[in-house]
Amino acid sequence: MKKRILKIVKGLLGIGIITIMLFTFINVYMVQKTKPRIMAEEQVLTMDKAGIVDAAIILGAYVRPDGQPSVMLAERLNTGIALYHAGFTNRLLMSGDHGQEEYNEVRIMKDYAIERGVPSDHIFMDHAGFSTYETMYRASYIFEIESAYIVSQEYHLARAVYDADKLGIEGVGVICDRMVYSGDGHRKAREALARGKDFFYGILKPEPTYLGEKVPIKGSGDDTNDEK
Repeated sequence: MKKRILKIVKGLLGIGIITIMLFTFINVYMVQKTKPRIMAEEQVLTMDKAGIVDAAIILGAYVRPDGQPSVMLAERLNTGIALYHAGFTNRLLMSGDHGQEEYNEVRIMKDYAIERGVPSDHIFMDHAGFSTYETMYRASYIFEIESAYIVSQEYHLARAVYDADKLGIEGVGVICDRMVYSGDGHRKAREALARGKDFFYGILKPEPTYLGEKVPIKGSGDDTNDEK
């Protein structure tokens, strides 16, 4: 009996070690593969504007109960808006969670950009950007984006750029970090696991939760508006 238990324990330990090694390899591979295409906002803003892209994809994050963007989301929005006003793109795609009627990240994001001088018809809302992978899938399939600046915090961009590449988008990650955030260590640990998941998604390419009719990014963002 003891030998059998010992054999099971050894087997579980072996599986655990192999899993850790696999996820470590995936993380190192993904970070190194995307590193040349991840830049600070200041670097991008000094580039030649000939590098104009189809859109800046701004990835959603938590909206506070008072309807204001969290610090992390505001930083993403400010960077994407800066790229727009500097002439590096003439379209913004706000992609986030609007899975419940009472919680609408993308409407808050669009209103924030309008208040800062971006025309409404240049701002598209992806109401079903429930994950980074789903955002990139829908950006390619629904919005027909072929090239993009992808705006988020640095810890998140390796996966975002990797997903974009696997789904046919030529993406450059733009770092928006201005501070160290509360819970940063926990967030980065979760990101390491998410990279493993998206690595396999990039191979299998499962469809996102929702697809729908195409809304080309070269058209009007007001076609994606919802009722306030």
